[in-house]
Amino acid sequence: MTLPKEVKEIIAALNKAGFEAYAVGGCVRDFVLSNVEGLSIEPYDWDITTNAKPEEIQKIFPSNVYENEFGTVAVNTHSKNEKLKIIEITTYRVEEKYTDKRHPDSVKFTSKLEDDLARRDFTINAMALKIGTSDVRRTSDVQIIDPFNGQIDLKNKLIRTVGDPDKRFNEDALRLMRAVRFSAQLNFSIEPKTAEAIKENSGDLVVISKERIRDEFIKTIMAENAKAGIEMLHEYGLLKHIMPELEEGIGVGQNKHHIYTVWEHSLLSLDWAASHDYTLENRIASLLHDIGKPKTKRGEGLDSTFYNHEVVGAKMTAKILERLKFSKKFIEKVVLLVRYHLFYYNVEEVTESSVRRLVKNVGPENMDDLLEVRIADRKGSGVPKAEPYKLRHLRAIIDKVSRDPISVKMLKINGDDLMKELKMEPGPKMGYVLNVLLDEVLDEPKKNTKELLLKRAKALNKESLAKLEKMYKTAQAKTREVAEEEFRGIKKKYRV
Repeated sequence: MTLPKEVKEIIAALNKAGFEAYAVGGCVRDFVLSNVEGLSIEPYDWDITTNAKPEEIQKIFPSNVYENEFGTVAVNTHSKNEKLKIIEITTYRVEEKYTDKRHPDSVKFTSKLEDDLARRDFTINAMALKIGTSDVRRTSDVQIIDPFNGQIDLKNKLIRTVGDPDKRFNEDALRLMRAVRFSAQLNFSIEPKTAEAIKENSGDLVVISKERIRDEFIKTIMAENAKAGIEMLHEYGLLKHIMPELEEGIGVGQNKHHIYTVWEHSLLSLDWAASHDYTLENRIASLLHDIGKPKTKRGEGLDSTFYNHEVVGAKMTAKILERLKFSKKFIEKVVLLVRYHLFYYNVEEVTESSVRRLVKNVGPENMDDLLEVRIADRKGSGVPKAEPYKLRHLRAIIDKVSRDPISVKMLKINGDDLMKELKMEPGPKMGYVLNVLLDEVLDEPKKNTKELLLKRAKALNKESLAKLEKMYKTAQAKTREVAEEEFRGIKKKYRV
């Protein structure tokens, strides 16, 4: 890794004005890992620290924003690289006590770099990088300032707090999760005293906003070692403050079709999702797809059952993600994947009609995601093949029926046709007629011709509004139920 020219130019400009300036924090950690340990890590952003006061920084870099009490000036470099377009420059500072366990009550500027580094969370993030020349074209003349042996901890793959771990975690309780997140992202161990302090202070996580907890959880689950991250959150007593429902699966055995407990199966499903670069939605759906099993378990041993756990799990998933302040759109997508993850497909048993209704329920744009979650579910159960013939055959059928009409917009007639041919006024009756026609076409796509649909629409138009509403509601219920009707015998057979 070489230093970006934007970073070198800012440091050079501060040096030229008579001030000290260093790259600092996570970007230095990633620089060391890349250049010394040989890993390929690109910093998320680059931060700079200096002994220049905010007003002095502003004079040197007129294109800036300064609107906080922590001494940070955001400089616009006008770079084409979005990660380098805004670089934050912060004056050396020390922090007073943290009454709310999240933000310092006040900060004081200091003239010493080491004082600034001493306030940081972990040794691997408490290093600074100095450029030894003002020639920004040179890339090799750098010096690492490392008063807390962060380089040694990087070499030994350890997460360790700067100084007393209890003090660090009492300052900012979000650091409890950050330690786990860095461990999962970097595949590092957590130093024993630091780990013990996380356990002892785990209850402080409750004072942190759900939004901040959500953001750290996302970073953890998006790590390649996401499974280890969730296991650590549980081990250190943090998971019960984030997603206690997940821990309900610990020790809950399954039936003869499963060799793992619900907890083990959920983590193994996540592990497959993480190792195969699933999206965030699909990783969370893979982790939570069986979240409803502990509440729906009936019986013990090899013949236990979990009827309707996907329905219960979908409701639980919605509450979990709402609690963690995920967006409505995100929640809807994950809930959909959990709700419909449970399907069995036998080539000779399932009709195109039922698959067509499944596609309508889930949405053609979500079918690939649903199959990904199903594959993670399979691999989390210990089966040898991720995608057996039956699942590949289902994918082919999905592809085929996705070309059939599965929404009102795909019918060969529309509201304009009904107004023109039947003199029908826009309103509820028109909507009911179109949806009843769709229900009939879902069963028989060959009916999707303008001639046949208009003929049927004329007959429906003679019905009362109340009867059409009843037909519409029946069609909606059918759409929800028929997609699973042919799966029920198989679900019963497999006791799920």
